[in-house]
Amino acid sequence: MKKAADNWKLAPENFLPSGKSREMNLRPIGIIRTPFQKPDECPAQGAFSEVEGAAIVEPQYAEGLDDLEGFSHAWLLYWFHRSGPFKLKVRPMLDKTPRGLFASRAPIRPNPIGITAIRIVEIVRSRQAPIQIHFEGADMLDGTPLLDIKPYVPAFDGRDDVRVGWLEKPLKQKGVKKKFGQKK
Repeated sequence: MKKAADNWKLAPENFLPSGKSREMNLRPIGIIRTPFQKPDECPAQGAFSEVEGAAIVEPQYAEGLDDLEGFSHAWLLYWFHRSGPFKLKVRPMLDKTPRGLFASRAPIRPNPIGITAIRIVEIVRSRQAPIQIHFEGADMLDGTPLLDIKPYVPAFDGRDDVRVGWLEKPLKQKGVKKKFGQKK
């Protein structure tokens, strides 16, 4: 296994000692507002959505949003709160063949965590009210619990040597060549 270069190592002060671990406890940091009330209204992928939404972040997390204004895009991590029980085989969009759940982007998962890369439109701050991150790229239901926000950094998040498995054929048939940041 390759080791990280000295200048790319994680800061040890951000971790617990070996043998210790944090309890797994997910608590929403806010809620996502979109125009979508029913699953069949949602776009299948945020990368192809120009629909605006708002991530409403609770005031106690305001300081954690410092410096986010400098980023054009971010990842929203959220809980698929209305997804059904998970199945290990699913029939994904763009295909009629049953596929392994973890080779799909289906929302019915053992831990129903969703992730969407969004374009930040505006961040609205208020002293006591929740902070609102207005964004483009909504593909989630209104009222979706927001778990985390991370900046989108092409140098970290982009890959050139990507294979897309079974999706290669249906994407080619649909003429999809989109890369993040390009308009349709």
